[in-house]
Amino acid sequence: MQIKIFTIPVTDNGIFQDELNRFLRSNKILEVENHLMSNENGSSWCFCVKYIDTPFPNQKVNTVKRDFKNELDEKTFAVFSKLRAVRMQLAKEDAVPAYAISTDQELADIARLQEINEKGLLTVKGFGDKKFERYGKRIIEKVEQNMNHEKSGKTL
Repeated sequence: MQIKIFTIPVTDNGIFQDELNRFLRSNKILEVENHLMSNENGSSWCFCVKYIDTPFPNQKVNTVKRDFKNELDEKTFAVFSKLRAVRMQLAKEDAVPAYAISTDQELADIARLQEINEKGLLTVKGFGDKKFERYGKRIIEKVEQNMNHEKSGKTL
């Protein structure tokens, strides 16, 4: 078990809160204690987070890798590859593992859609309202940005 302390000023503009939230999302948390502290420098929240150093140690890993290049046609695989890049970008932004955003199977199902939009994403198994709210809108936005860049001759 590890311990990490976070101090967040009451006047925080969100930067320290974002750091704490990224840490909480990316680790196996055992316990969080919080206290409001005040001194001559002002007030702040102090969070003591107890966590396991290795995130999600009991999670089983699927050892059989699927080759989507063989399963998808060339055009669909190109879309799939771009979706994987988008997923990786979102994972870095949110400091979460890529599989927390979507699985390769979900990306393959999205790549097979005629149009990547809200209605289409909600038909993909594994993409419910919550996942759509958290990641779906951003996926659509990044796909549209990518298409606009391609039309102008630039790539992301």
